[in-house]
Amino acid sequence: MMGPSTRTAVVTLCAALLLAACAGRSDDASLDPSAASDAESAGRGGLVETATTRDGLASFIRAVEAADLTDTLQSDGPFTIFAPTDEAFAALPAGVLDRLLLPENTRLLARILTYHVVPGEILAGDIVTGRLATLEGFDLRIDTTAGMSVNGTNILIADIRASNGVIHVIDAVLLPPDLDVDSL
Repeated sequence: MMGPSTRTAVVTLCAALLLAACAGRSDDASLDPSAASDAESAGRGGLVETATTRDGLASFIRAVEAADLTDTLQSDGPFTIFAPTDEAFAALPAGVLDRLLLPENTRLLARILTYHVVPGEILAGDIVTGRLATLEGFDLRIDTTAGMSVNGTNILIADIRASNGVIHVIDAVLLPPDLDVDSL
């Protein structure tokens, strides 16, 4: 049995270790795949649930819900999502996002969003120059010659781990090649 001074020492030591472990931790993963460790993501829910905990992805979540894709993206997967930031959605021509969120455009919005989703879990360290087939059907062009880009857009934050895949945050909304943003 521990005496009061031993208990105090153990509690103090545990608190010091906990503080030391958390001291260098950042909530934002960078392009360095080691920045978002499995331990940091442990206990996270599915992709949609995980995305809701991240700043700057509210428009993406709203679009996923409007496209009725929440259950799909919360399913077993695994999936890799290239999720556009709120700023990326705001950069669409005026009124486009509002029109896409209308109930009559659910299928079109689902096509656009599934163009951001690749089957399987692909971490930043595994991304190579080439093409990736999306759930939508068209391929994404990946370029790693000068950083990492997807169809010419930058990956801002990599390797946000979820229980059923991984999210990479990008700086533009990707459109399937047969869609013209001006026709939206």
